[in-house]
Amino acid sequence: MSALAADDDARATEAPIVPTFRQAAKLWARVGLLSFGGPAGQIALMHKELVEDRRWIGEQRFLHALNYCMLLPGPEAQQLAIYIGWLLHRTAGGLVAGILFVLPGAFVMLGLSIFYVLYNDAPVIEALFFGIKAAVLAVVVEAVLRIGKRALKNRVMVAIAVAAFLAIYVIRLPFPLIILVAGLTGWIGNRLAPARFSAAARGKDNLPDVRGAVDVMFERGELAHTKPTKWHAPRTIAIWLPIWLGPVVLILALTGPASVWAQLGGFFSLMAVVTFGGAYAALSYVAQAAVTSFGWLAPGEMVDGLGLAETTPGPLILVLQFVGFVAAYRHAGAMGPLVAGSLGALLTLWVTFVPCFFWIFLGAPYIEALRGNKALSAALSAITAAVVGVVMNLALWFALHVVFGAVHRVGLGMEVPVLSSLDWRAALLAAAAMVAMLKLRIGMLPTLAGSALAGLALLALPA
Repeated sequence: MSALAADDDARATEAPIVPTFRQAAKLWARVGLLSFGGPAGQIALMHKELVEDRRWIGEQRFLHALNYCMLLPGPEAQQLAIYIGWLLHRTAGGLVAGILFVLPGAFVMLGLSIFYVLYNDAPVIEALFFGIKAAVLAVVVEAVLRIGKRALKNRVMVAIAVAAFLAIYVIRLPFPLIILVAGLTGWIGNRLAPARFSAAARGKDNLPDVRGAVDVMFERGELAHTKPTKWHAPRTIAIWLPIWLGPVVLILALTGPASVWAQLGGFFSLMAVVTFGGAYAALSYVAQAAVTSFGWLAPGEMVDGLGLAETTPGPLILVLQFVGFVAAYRHAGAMGPLVAGSLGALLTLWVTFVPCFFWIFLGAPYIEALRGNKALSAALSAITAAVVGVVMNLALWFALHVVFGAVHRVGLGMEVPVLSSLDWRAALLAAAAMVAMLKLRIGMLPTLAGSALAGLALLALPA
């Protein structure tokens, strides 16, 4: 046995140290500042900090918490932070973990949104965003491949993905309906052909467990809050539903249903309930509504927002903050545009992330009931497969609006490109970004930066 392996074994036998609230708060702030790279990178960072380096939570408990968070709508990485913070230090711990996970990225995104609306028309900024848009297309294609590799384990799952893609691209069915049908398909499929719908085994599930501080706290009887009582659900609902929806109802009463504030509050509250599958799945529906239904943004601006969100720490779903800012900025009324935009961003953040605390505080004490629930796992597998099709639609939507200057609608509203409007510079940049990320394995942030600089050079050339 090597010395390094011996040290690891010796360390594994040591009793883990239970963190104080202050120590945990410092770590959550660190995670919030360093959580680049989307949910995969954020979950990997938390695993390293919480399981490997500090042993605050064991391997199996960490994976069980992650599996539960993946069942929920919303950003699973932030919900995982809330869940572990709640385990360690009750509701206050969950609040601090969840808020610090989002806060750094939210401040950065607000600054970038203000910069965008003030200076987007400057030639240099326009050229930088020209390159970023092409790189974002590569990022979304990479997400399709990553999610597809995990989710499409057999022909049934592939068929669900294809059906979801056709439903949203050709027929233009709403995203929530697609998710509902996929979940029902998995639920029923578990009864008819359970082998086809069972969740794919995860390699890490067979790893030996690592005893964490949470286990020590269980042994000491310090985690009584993890045991549900008959009043837990009613009390949590009575507290958190008004916190979440109270501001939306108040805004609706004061401004009327046609105001941008009521539209933002209502629409993104709905998104908080149906955003299964992560940010990329939600963005397809958000882009469709924000651009086509509400007219808040132009198609290219939605791509710009995702490019900004990719460069910030925190959940990728912070792109919704950009949408809320721009929508309110352009419909400020008598209010100053920057003030209105900032309030729109705040409202969007509220109705997007407050539900994450609600889901965790409501359901976490009952997660033991979810262990081994095959019907629920089958529904999740089908939803994840449908998400692949939805993200495929997002990739195609971005490609149409980045590489082509014009599109037209056919049939029930399916968008097809005007081939004569092809922009060879955008196509070249997108192809180069895909090679960089998929073939050369260059990271997302270097690819975005390189594409932005290349956009400066290429925009000087004729289209």
